[in-house]
Amino acid sequence: MTFMTFAALGSHRATGRTITEQFHAFDARNPHVCRALERMAARRLAAGATRISLKDLFEDLRRQLPYGVAGLNNIFTALYARRLIDDHPHWVDAFELRRCRAA
Repeated sequence: MTFMTFAALGSHRATGRTITEQFHAFDARNPHVCRALERMAARRLAAGATRISLKDLFEDLRRQLPYGVAGLNNIFTALYARRLIDDHPHWVDAFELRRCRAA
């Protein structure tokens, strides 16, 4: 088994950009991702869900797209949750948010 450094795995240290900067760059290139997550969350809430996992939505999105989404990184889940709540304040109780530690 080969061990890789964090830089080799694409951490923000390797790019010199913060997670937030990486998120904004990814989101600008892939606006369809946020729209898809928004539709998926709305469908779940309409079906009676009271809690939604963004990581679960990410996995569903990966399965739905024929070739996936290059760069859809799990480090973006908290930022997408916050964005969905900003766009839909009435969804605040559907997502569990923790204090943001990374910029």
